[in-house]
Amino acid sequence: MFCRDENNIKKDIIPYLSPKIKDLILNLRSQDYTLLEEIRLRCGKPLIIKLGDKDYTVNNKGIFTDELDEGYIADEVDLYRTIASISDNSLYAFEEEIKRGFITIPGGHRVGLAGQVVLNGGDIKTIKDFSGIAIRVAREINNCSVHILPLIYPQRSLPKNTLIISPPRCGKTTILRDIARAISKGYRNNKGLNVALIDERSELAGSFKGIPQLDVGPRTDVLDSCPKAMGMIMATRSLSPQVVVTDEIGRKKDVEAIEECINAGVTVITTVHAKNIEEVKKRPILKGLISSGAFKIGIILSRRNGPGSIEEVVRWD
Repeated sequence: MFCRDENNIKKDIIPYLSPKIKDLILNLRSQDYTLLEEIRLRCGKPLIIKLGDKDYTVNNKGIFTDELDEGYIADEVDLYRTIASISDNSLYAFEEEIKRGFITIPGGHRVGLAGQVVLNGGDIKTIKDFSGIAIRVAREINNCSVHILPLIYPQRSLPKNTLIISPPRCGKTTILRDIARAISKGYRNNKGLNVALIDERSELAGSFKGIPQLDVGPRTDVLDSCPKAMGMIMATRSLSPQVVVTDEIGRKKDVEAIEECINAGVTVITTVHAKNIEEVKKRPILKGLISSGAFKIGIILSRRNGPGSIEEVVRWD
C-alpha cells in the first residue's frame, strides 16, 4: 500500500526525471518516501538522495548505499532531459523563474538550478549551461505548530508580533506555513483572520502558476515571488490583512516594511536565520528592530529533538 508521500512524489516529481534517474529512484522503499528531502543531480558527480539527515546514492544495479563513490554518475543527458521536462521544452517561458535560480513544479516542489550565470548590467539575466539540479521535496505537516501557536496566539486575543529564530533545516518554513494556515482557519476558540503570505521564494505556499499547492488556510492571500518588503507594504494597502506572514528577513527594506505594517495595526510573524538571539543582535538592523519593541515574542528553534524543537522563548512585551 502506498503512503501519501510516495503517491505525491511519484505523481509530482519522478515523471520529470530523466529515464535513467527515474528508474533508479523508483527503487526507493515505500517507507523511504516519508524521509525523502532532496534529489541532487550534478554533472559528472554521483546522484545524491537525501533521506532525513543522511545522504545516499544508487549504484548501477539499483542498490542504495551511503558510499557515494559507488553511485550512478549523472551526465549532461540526465540534466538536459530533466530540465527540458520541467520547463516543458521551453526554457524561455520560464525565464523569470530561472533568473531567480529555481523553478516550482506541481505539488509545490522546488527545483534549484546551478550553472553559468549570465549578467546584464549587474543584474542576473539568466542561467545557462546547467551543471546541477537540486529537487527539494515540499512537504506540509498540518498541526506541526501546535506547540508554538499558544505562545503566538493566546485564546481570545490577537496574534503577537513574532520572530522565529532558527538555523537552516530546523523546520521553520514548515512551521511558519502551518501557523499561517491555523490563524487563517481559526485556532482553538479564536476566529479565523485574514492573512497575507509574502512568499518571495515560493517556499511557503509552493505556488505553481500563482496557485498555492500547499494548504495555507482559507483566509490567506499569497503574493508569490514578490520581494518581501514590497509585498508587505502592497498587502497592507490592498488586501486588508490582519496578519502578515513572511520568511527570512534581514535587509533594511524588510525592517522598514515590518515597521510600516505594525504601525498600521497589522501583526507580523516572520523568521530569521540565526542560532540564537545573540546572533540576531549582532546584526545592527535586526538589533534596532528588536530594541524598538516591534516584536513581542522570539522563539528559537533547533533540531535537538527533531525539526521544530523549541530551544528558548524570549518575551519583549
